[in-house]
Amino acid sequence: MDWNVYRGILIGYTIKVVLAILIIIVGRFLSKKISKLAGLGLKKANADEMLVDFLSDLLYYALFIISVVIALNTLGFKTTSLAAIIGAATLAIGLSLQSNLSNFGSGVLILLTKPFKVGDFVEVGGISGSVQKISIFNTELLTPDNKKIIVPNSSIIGNPITNFSANDTRRVDLTIGISYESDIKKAKAILEKIVNSDGRILKEPACTIAVAELADSSINIVVRPWVKASDYWAVKFDLLERIKERFDAEGVVIPYPQMDVHVKKD
Repeated sequence: MDWNVYRGILIGYTIKVVLAILIIIVGRFLSKKISKLAGLGLKKANADEMLVDFLSDLLYYALFIISVVIALNTLGFKTTSLAAIIGAATLAIGLSLQSNLSNFGSGVLILLTKPFKVGDFVEVGGISGSVQKISIFNTELLTPDNKKIIVPNSSIIGNPITNFSANDTRRVDLTIGISYESDIKKAKAILEKIVNSDGRILKEPACTIAVAELADSSINIVVRPWVKASDYWAVKFDLLERIKERFDAEGVVIPYPQMDVHVKKD
């Protein structure tokens, strides 16, 4: 076989390699564009945002895999051989990436059960934050101090989920301790006046103000007003400050832990 034959084979194979690379590049570009357009179409159809993100990602990966298969076919791999290779690779990848497959399955469960949506404030696995994005493998949370945390979906499904945004209203739970020398009725009257003067506190359900416990060094009074979920923290912080100020002004003592030492003389 002379040099011209080798050169012809080399040129032909080089063209195939270049063509395969172009197919992958164009395939990746088109996969992004098509998945993005599909996502926009779903959003216009008022589809759930979580569903839109999930299906867009799924479509992207499916189209990109197809482009890779076409590129390999261009290089001369037979379809049956490709199927065998893909099957073996899938098994190997599945065994080595069990955690990712678990995250994928958990992502599907999140999509189906919808324990939360983008924008909700949740607590999962001891992490609290606003849901920014729900993808196939993980969920992005933004904490109150502006930190982005990526939580694997399997960690979410495998732990209790607290959704603070699921309902429109929340109850503020405060426990205020007063000394045994203080007047209970006077303290409760002050608390009622503070609660009634705050327009953010809902009239229904009614606020509960009651003695909850006779503790070692204090009489503990619970204050449980209902507010809109969006007002929860602002109301809680304001109530604590106003209660302390009013109790100081009215002479109601809030005790604090202290030790009395008694010295006996022989």
